[in-house]
Amino acid sequence: MFNTITHWWEDRKIKLLPVTREQWEAANAEWPVLSRYQGDERDELYQLTLRFLVHKTITPGGDADITDEMCLRVATMACVPILNLGLNWYDHWQTVILYQGDFIPNRPYISDDGIVHNQAPGLSGEAWLRGPVILSWASVCASGAHRRHGHASNVVIHEFAHKLDMLRDGANGAPPMHLGMKAGEWHDVFTTAWQQLEQRWQHHASLPLDEYALTNPAEFFAVCSETFFEDPQALVSHLPDVYRLLCQFYRQKPL
Repeated sequence: MFNTITHWWEDRKIKLLPVTREQWEAANAEWPVLSRYQGDERDELYQLTLRFLVHKTITPGGDADITDEMCLRVATMACVPILNLGLNWYDHWQTVILYQGDFIPNRPYISDDGIVHNQAPGLSGEAWLRGPVILSWASVCASGAHRRHGHASNVVIHEFAHKLDMLRDGANGAPPMHLGMKAGEWHDVFTTAWQQLEQRWQHHASLPLDEYALTNPAEFFAVCSETFFEDPQALVSHLPDVYRLLCQFYRQKPL
């Protein structure tokens, strides 16, 4: 009975949304990743996007002026990773805060030289444990393969990957495993990949991922995730075992 009431509530809220399928298509027309989803899969992604919009609140940060098209693009990008997982993977938090450009967190910041600054540098995105996801619209628009330092970039997928990661013992690069997946294999594969990239970075060799992936295990998982969807060929060419495990986790095969 509870599920019936929930579906009735969702359907009623979706009908009240001031958006159409045509608007959804137009809002995402410039995002190449969407072309991967056709037929029933595309229909499912559209419906999931609408469900996301009725369950979550997208609110402006600073003086940002948010349009329906902006909400549709952010929601669609957020739903791509959970297309075959389900919206319940985004439970226990409510809000997306969307700034026009980079935002400055109101907290101290320690730079690489050890100096403590009153404010941190501008950020393009941030995900809080049991709190909001914060995004820069300018960075959302810059999403796409080879947009950041020559590598795939998608700030929405990156920050929402953090949200998935946080479901199991916080952001540590190890999200909840599905039945049949092995936490030990995940740890070994991602650790080996990390070490390979770190060795290349130390020898000033080019990397298949943005070097920000080497910040910590949580960022490594998030950067691998955005590359998995935006530029899967780069990932499978250089880190095939990481690609294989992400196929199992996201239950998708981008290639």
